Amino acid sequence: MTSLFRLFRREPSGKGFVLALGGGGGRGLAHLGVIQALEERDLTPSAIVGTSIGALFGAMYALTPDIRYVRERVQRFLLSHAFSDMKLPVLDGAETEDQTWLGRLMGAARQSVLYTRAATGVGLVDVNVLIDVARTLCENRGFADVRIPLFVTAVQFPSGECRVFSKGDLVRVLAASMALPGIFQPVELDGQRFVDGGLVSELPASEARMVAKRNQIILAVNVGARPRPDVEPDHVIGMLDWAIRTKSYYLRQYKKEFADIVLEPLVHYRQWSDFSRPDAEIECGYRAARERMAELLKSLRA
Repeated sequence: MTSLFRLFRREPSGKGFVLALGGGGGRGLAHLGVIQALEERDLTPSAIVGTSIGALFGAMYALTPDIRYVRERVQRFLLSHAFSDMKLPVLDGAETEDQTWLGRLMGAARQSVLYTRAATGVGLVDVNVLIDVARTLCENRGFADVRIPLFVTAVQFPSGECRVFSKGDLVRVLAASMALPGIFQPVELDGQRFVDGGLVSELPASEARMVAKRNQIILAVNVGARPRPDVEPDHVIGMLDWAIRTKSYYLRQYKKEFADIVLEPLVHYRQWSDFSRPDAEIECGYRAARERMAELLKSLRA
């Protein structure tokens, strides 16, 4: 699982850094490339703060700080029948070119049965789907098993308060952090319900600043989307999606002010439901980190 080289290598001297991994669905695969570039320079985060998909991949690395192992597990899962054949409610027969399960979900949303769910419930899909994904990829381990301190954001429902978790049921906390409102049901944690941390903190740089020690720097990875200037919505759902993207874009600009270095892989216009090209997304993250590596090393040694 871990190479002999990594077992005996020396940790770099310096003040250390907290890694803040943002939400963004399939675009979050770029996080794996960022971590790969860091690991190549023997740079291990002092802590990881994650939101949504950033929380999931951050947790995997915090549990097993070996990016080759983490990347192989993610890519095997994306190619598995467990991923492609997930039996989500009323997805059969959805007509869409996007054959990822989230893509089929969005296609299925045109069916009247989902319109009924949208009018009578708070989620279209059973959140146990997310719990199963988190349990599989994290091998059913918990906060007590992490080798790098881990912090996960989620939003309390219905108060809207953002919480940062570092203990409890890791699998359910991760599911809560990924539970996109309106798509997935809220997740119950200790008698309260929680949804996607990205609703309030899509780029958890301020939360990373809160947990960092005084001399540690914040390295944030922004994989959020922004509205496309060449695409104009032509229906209500499209307009709502445009409004959410616009609001999120400007909220991330505010959050970026809490980070010392912000990496922004070129994944801005990819749909959050698109997990079809993991190698390309990972490479984007790897290049983004390599381009700023000299700056990061200088900041760590200052």
